[in-house]
Amino acid sequence: MAQRGSSPLPAELLKQLRAIEIRTQRLANEQLSGTYHSVFKGQGLSFREVRAYNPGDDVRFIDWNVSARMNETFVKVFTEEREMTVMLVVDLSQSEEWGTIRASKARVAAEICALCAFSAIKNNDRVGLVLATDVVEKLLPPQKGDKHVMRVIREILGFKPEYSGTNLKLALETLSKVAKRKSVAFVVSDFFASGYERALALASAKHDVIPVMLVDPRDEELPDVGLASFEDLETGEDVLVDTSDRRVRDHYKVTMRAARLARERLFAKLALDHVVVRTDQSFVEPLRALFAKRARRLRR
Repeated sequence: MAQRGSSPLPAELLKQLRAIEIRTQRLANEQLSGTYHSVFKGQGLSFREVRAYNPGDDVRFIDWNVSARMNETFVKVFTEEREMTVMLVVDLSQSEEWGTIRASKARVAAEICALCAFSAIKNNDRVGLVLATDVVEKLLPPQKGDKHVMRVIREILGFKPEYSGTNLKLALETLSKVAKRKSVAFVVSDFFASGYERALALASAKHDVIPVMLVDPRDEELPDVGLASFEDLETGEDVLVDTSDRRVRDHYKVTMRAARLARERLFAKLALDHVVVRTDQSFVEPLRALFAKRARRLRR
């Protein structure tokens, strides 16, 4: 794991942090809190007590040992273990700095994580963070409280990664190691990576993994700006592209669409609820739709 930490935030980042805090805390309180509670379950049921049987009680919960001793029927009473752990696995590779309209992918990732984190702590859940590039750059163990959530957001916004590439395989393997109990894990990335499929399958077998795929308009279509030099943000390689050539633009569009569909097929194969968040649109609506979808499924 890289040892570089966060440097003090400059004034502009502090301003962003405060803006995200105000907006996402309000959204968590007013719009998503109740839905969050209903669609993300705790660790199960814990035994609380035994009491006398009442007509209509589930016979499966009869405590036969106590009933035999007391010559009366008693049932076990259980309560839901509500407390959960929410893990935020965030891709901080250089491609996350890309954003052509409203905000960069990294900024949108911070907004998404803030909303999820504030929803979690409002329900007394713990929140942990994994920041990854080629390596795991930062790991914050799960904790509770507003102060911890603000640190999580500050790390995502202000952290200066040591590396520039993407290793989702390592990030997912780290999730499986550090989250000992079943957790809800939001994996926030543009998923411009390969070789992570098995690690995702293993992580999703243990945790409730929710891929959050970040998409910028230029991930889907090139504008016609003539001869242009493009830099691969993760490798530093420069490529000269003639964007005025429709064949070039069409090839780019088809290739990027195929890659996105392949990712979505993988998520469907693993039965994962995934959500697509665009950098040029609201990040709230896709999350609300995700929560609503899970709520409808639970009601069936």
